[in-house]
Amino acid sequence: MASPLAVSLPAPLRHFFARFPLYTHPPVDSPDKARPVAQPTLWIHVPWSPDADVLSSDVECLKWQAYLALRGLSDVAIRWDVSVDGALDTRLPNLHVPLKTLPAASKEVKEQDDGEGELLPAHLIPEWVDGQVGALDELEGYADEAARDESRAWVALLEGNVHAALVLHQPSTSSLLSLLSPYQTKPRSLEAVVPHPPAPLFGISSLLPSYGTHVDVEAVEQQYKEAIASLSERLGTDKWFLGSAAPTALDALVFAYLHSILHSKENTLRFEVTRRVNLVSWELRIQSQVRSAFRAVEALQKHS
Repeated sequence: MASPLAVSLPAPLRHFFARFPLYTHPPVDSPDKARPVAQPTLWIHVPWSPDADVLSSDVECLKWQAYLALRGLSDVAIRWDVSVDGALDTRLPNLHVPLKTLPAASKEVKEQDDGEGELLPAHLIPEWVDGQVGALDELEGYADEAARDESRAWVALLEGNVHAALVLHQPSTSSLLSLLSPYQTKPRSLEAVVPHPPAPLFGISSLLPSYGTHVDVEAVEQQYKEAIASLSERLGTDKWFLGSAAPTALDALVFAYLHSILHSKENTLRFEVTRRVNLVSWELRIQSQVRSAFRAVEALQKHS
């Protein structure tokens, strides 16, 4: 019996819709199904040597790999088969974690975990790590307030002068395919990290629109050399930077830059680090610890 609330269509409309019948089909099961997220998995840019390495060739990703390892995380899976356009905010790294590991996950959420997990952008990684190993104190692991405040200056130096030199000598991809691709990795521009922007042009040339980046290469390289020299002097023979009893976020940052510099094809960059024995031996020791904390996912290992 038809429902009294059912709307009856006029005959012309019924005849018209009859020409477009609605067919329903049973669901099609696909053999390709996403594997449940059973452990934290970090999405990174491809390593220097995908066949034999787990450390990313991208300094931003490497910072977070070092951060996770030095905070005490281990057996973290990594994958580099996800394009940057598939990442949150089109930026890597992302951390894919099981729902049950989220600090704010309720009991109901944990019970309903279907294996899809939660994808975290980089800026939420510290909060997740705190939930796994415990939060840091107000000194953030540094010996005292002075050391904590000093760490801010070193972060600015690394993210400014050292990063500018890396970007300056970073090989550019100018192939036709990369120019036409709608999905391109956009690292921080050189203008964003050079401490002092170039002076504006005057005279006739100022009437023309500016093109490209005008950078004093010698100034960037000199600031980089001074930064590395200061870094080596400050480390001295200490186990961790600023005399900390345990690794801090600064140690993770320093390692990421030193490792990237030592893998750079630019001799000028490498020479400033390799001539300082304490930096080389420190990087080598930390590298072993960071590398041991990660492993490639099984799918990537089979294709290697």
